[in-house]
Amino acid sequence: MTALLFGILHGWSIANPWNGHAVWGLQLVAMAWLVRALLRTASPKAAFALGGFFAAAWFTSSLWWLFTSMHTYGGLAAPLAALAVLALSIFLASFYAFACSIFVLLKRSSALFDATLFASVWLLAELARATLFTGFPWSTTGYAHIDSPLVSVAPWVGVYGISALAAFIAALFVLTRSCGLKVLLLLVLGIKACLMPAPEAILHKPSQGPSSASLTVRLLQGNIPQNEKFDAQTGVTLALAWYQERLLAAAKDGVDLIVTPETGVPLLPQQLPLGYWPKMTDTFTQQNKTAALIGIPLGSMSEGYTNSVIGLNGSQAKTYRYDKHHLVPFGEFIPPLFRWFTDLMNIPLGDFNRGALAQPSFAHAGQRFAVNICFEDLFGEELAKRFADKASAPTVFVNVSNMGWFGDGMAIDEHTQISRMRAIEFDRPMLRATNTGATAVIDHKGVVMHSLSRSTRGMLNAELSGDMLSRTSFTPYASWASRYGLQPLWAIACAWVIFALFIKRKSRAL
Repeated sequence: MTALLFGILHGWSIANPWNGHAVWGLQLVAMAWLVRALLRTASPKAAFALGGFFAAAWFTSSLWWLFTSMHTYGGLAAPLAALAVLALSIFLASFYAFACSIFVLLKRSSALFDATLFASVWLLAELARATLFTGFPWSTTGYAHIDSPLVSVAPWVGVYGISALAAFIAALFVLTRSCGLKVLLLLVLGIKACLMPAPEAILHKPSQGPSSASLTVRLLQGNIPQNEKFDAQTGVTLALAWYQERLLAAAKDGVDLIVTPETGVPLLPQQLPLGYWPKMTDTFTQQNKTAALIGIPLGSMSEGYTNSVIGLNGSQAKTYRYDKHHLVPFGEFIPPLFRWFTDLMNIPLGDFNRGALAQPSFAHAGQRFAVNICFEDLFGEELAKRFADKASAPTVFVNVSNMGWFGDGMAIDEHTQISRMRAIEFDRPMLRATNTGATAVIDHKGVVMHSLSRSTRGMLNAELSGDMLSRTSFTPYASWASRYGLQPLWAIACAWVIFALFIKRKSRAL
């Protein structure tokens, strides 16, 4: 029962249910309890169960909003929807159950050794969850530290590095027997919290290049009810009229960039009313001042369909197109053997085609806008691939999403933390245009500069300063992740576990 309680607290540390903020201190407390409980565990088998209960409670408490998509909008019976969330949570928890089992098997009663071992197995669990079966890294430990002293290492090691560091600190605090050392550790964290430098202050060289002109942006939030979004008589009619009116007005107002949410235009171009799409393209391609990024599905029955964003402006020879690469399981593709499950839900699901991994950015007004759709911004290692070539590397990230599937709750808060972390990791601003929230402008330090109230219909007008737009050098994380992905983290964690296994076998031989 205690494991379930601290697991829930760990889940809430990433985005608590009262105000949606991350509570990093709570995360360290929950993990420290887990380490202490593991040290008192008699066997790897018991550690497996303990870690499994802890992590299952963690994921159930932080992913419960999936129930809304399956039951409220998917029409799945409440017991089945609840069971599906629980089953997913147990599956994700299995990675951490194995990690806890390995920790108990290989620990040596040495504070520094065991703290490093715990951080290594925890990191392996995080990496495995993020990559296997297409990956589902939502509610990763490191996001609890978006406002903690540890976030200052994000430009170096990314969110998974923060996860490992948090695990190391929590374990070391428990394993250190000297009260003086524990007080010192708390004191260092406290001082760091008060004097935490801005991310660019810890880089090898200044990230700011020549001063850039400011840029005006307009982000649209249609707030189309999810149960009406694809209804031809209600949501579709409203979306087509509302978004077209705002897009055309932006061109008249001289805004530099206007962005709609994911599938803001909810029909294929060939399904749109006569003249609708030509009017849009003509408006933006016949002038150079205003550009538009428009979420719209593309394709045909014969070619297949894509979840896409079209970029329109007058400075490019042809229309820009971005096709979503990392598709959502059960939402945009159906895993093998699970067709029966999706058939139970009243959701317009299908198997979409995948776009390429590192697609070009949208060039406009001297900037390169790197588009990503929905939960693609969870995968920082994939966004990093766009930094492989310095000449074409992004200067601004643009995320378009529709979080209406999940209600007005923690999912929106958690996704905002994720976008903030990407901004810090890459030292680039992030624009977010969503259907129901959180539509926001996030600067290169991960600070939400402007935002719209969620579950409201409106436009967010903001100006990106020259300081935000003139980031030219790469963070260490962007440099190594663009070349090697997550392999360096895998190698470091595996190396320590193998070393611990070698030490264990050697001690047995003696």
